[in-house]
Amino acid sequence: MPRAYRFGADKALLTFLVLLCLTVAGGGRAVAFDLFGLFAEEAPEPSASTLPYEVTFEARGDDSVEGAMQQVSNLYRLRQDAPPDGSSLVQRAQADFAPLIDALWSQGYYNARVVISVAGQPLEIGLDREGAAARAANGYRGRARVPVTVLAETGPLFRLRTIEVLDAETRRPFSEDTLPFRVLKLSPGDPARSADLRAAVARISDWLRDRSYPLVKVTPPAPVVDHAALTMDVAFLVSPGPQAGIGAVAIEGPRTFPQSVVRSFIYLDEGEPYRPKRLEDTRKSVATIPAVGSVRVREGTALDAYGNLPIFVDVTDRAPNLVGFAAAYSTVDGPTGRVFYENRNLFGEAERLRLEGAAFLAPRNDGTRIKKPGDLKPSDLGARFTASFLKPALWGSRFDYTFDGIVERNRVGSPRFGGYTYRLGGATTGFRYRVDETLSATFGLKYERGQTSDVISNVDYQLVGLPLTVKFDNTDRPLDPSEGVRINAAVTPYPTFLGSSVGMTRATADASTYYALDEDRDYILAGRIGVGSLLDAPSDLREIPSNYRFYAGGGGSIRGYRYQTVAPRGPFGFIVGGRSLFEANIEARIKVTDSIGVVPFFDAGGAFSDRVPDIRLKDAVQMSAGIGLRYYTGIGPLRLDVAFPINPRRGDQPVVLYVSIGQAF
Repeated sequence: MPRAYRFGADKALLTFLVLLCLTVAGGGRAVAFDLFGLFAEEAPEPSASTLPYEVTFEARGDDSVEGAMQQVSNLYRLRQDAPPDGSSLVQRAQADFAPLIDALWSQGYYNARVVISVAGQPLEIGLDREGAAARAANGYRGRARVPVTVLAETGPLFRLRTIEVLDAETRRPFSEDTLPFRVLKLSPGDPARSADLRAAVARISDWLRDRSYPLVKVTPPAPVVDHAALTMDVAFLVSPGPQAGIGAVAIEGPRTFPQSVVRSFIYLDEGEPYRPKRLEDTRKSVATIPAVGSVRVREGTALDAYGNLPIFVDVTDRAPNLVGFAAAYSTVDGPTGRVFYENRNLFGEAERLRLEGAAFLAPRNDGTRIKKPGDLKPSDLGARFTASFLKPALWGSRFDYTFDGIVERNRVGSPRFGGYTYRLGGATTGFRYRVDETLSATFGLKYERGQTSDVISNVDYQLVGLPLTVKFDNTDRPLDPSEGVRINAAVTPYPTFLGSSVGMTRATADASTYYALDEDRDYILAGRIGVGSLLDAPSDLREIPSNYRFYAGGGGSIRGYRYQTVAPRGPFGFIVGGRSLFEANIEARIKVTDSIGVVPFFDAGGAFSDRVPDIRLKDAVQMSAGIGLRYYTGIGPLRLDVAFPINPRRGDQPVVLYVSIGQAF
């Protein structure tokens, strides 16, 4: 789950606005920092050496084509690069005629006409009569930008008349069982857009490939346009080829660790039905090996003697050593810094070793505040040191060995709601078994020794546990899922006969699901439920270490409430934690454009005194609602959430901002 940094509303909003308005120097001119692609750059100022110009688009008939015209226009794309003279500007304009006509045809306007005027002089395709446009453009040198106008007369919209999908060999239609006509998502009378025809070709191919036809070929249609009737006839010729299974998997690379490691992360069975998704799942699975740099899964061009398709997995090595540092600041939690070192191929068999140290300002929870540097005490500083080791594919099997160690001192809470302080050191070692790329189970041994203190107790503890964790994840994208289910369940008994000073069993479960309402996945419903319970724990809460009790609140829990401050209270109204937990979240993720989305959300939950959550208890459940903004990047969405507590307690802020990478869950 991505870390969310919680800001005071006023300062965070100011910071966000500053980022939007930030300018950087570049190329001798000021360039707006266009965070969300909402602000268009202006053309250069007039000069004596170049001819800057302003280009405008106008469509008569259907003005919705103006966007398509801009996308293909060299005049528009190169407007920041001013030409040296009028002749160069005219040549640039002449180069726009063909792509503009193609763009209008692609929208279904096959009688369209385009007129480009430079400095008020209209151009003909391939011709500037007597250089009039070039001379007129040169007259603007040093005094103004040259006006350039692109006018499109769309004419009537052409529509589809007949649509056929034929077997390329027999020239006969396919049966509805083999290739249903609905796959095309085209009907007679629809606009004759070339983009829709290309999309239909892709749908046909995807449909048949998903049904184990890996060698399918769809010939791009050669449409017949009837200009008099304003219609188009189109036929798709399809060669499905034979149905096939997955063939032998050959691995190319890596160079610095054994192929047996890679093979253990490939869950393909020879002879199983061919599915493109299975190959994509294989690529993702192999890419999880820390020592792997890149993965490419290729398909054979012909079937083998058994009617299966050979598969090739190309793997490159990753740089073995990584050193880094990070710094962050939150208006709530203050500054944080961390450094880390990672070796991804420690002993030559893809082992990963990661060492990390962090220092941060531990929030006070005793009612006092740090108002000036002189108020800072050594106890206000927190630190964490971790070491983790992973040896994947033990002896080429699906078992991985894991080790995680930690030493930490920290405080959780706030001056208003209190909290707890903890100091601990410990380690967990175990084995993970990967059933396939979606399901794994980890079991092992955990030892931890520590001390916690809060308003009701000071506990020195020693815990020896037997953790068992099961994870299932068949979602399509880790940071921005649009379909699938995620389940994480963990149970750790700490029996006294193993040496635990506090006998108990801590169990948690977290499940989320994602459902796309449309084919383009622009509208996604996402929901999450999290529960937890302390089983067989002492009846006296003061005997349970504070950091093993349950708390709710924060960016990954109930937005709008401070991190881990939603829990039962003790003396002075300070939180003391509970024996159980319930959280629920629901979001509607709506894309407004390809890069921008909005997300209305509702969160609810809390921690409870009993070992079974009782959401009927008065004031036990805190609720919040809000709206989020998403900016979609290649690595995942940038998230900004504004949350409003619905039933706030005294001391809760009315508005809270969260900023992070990735969705909330």
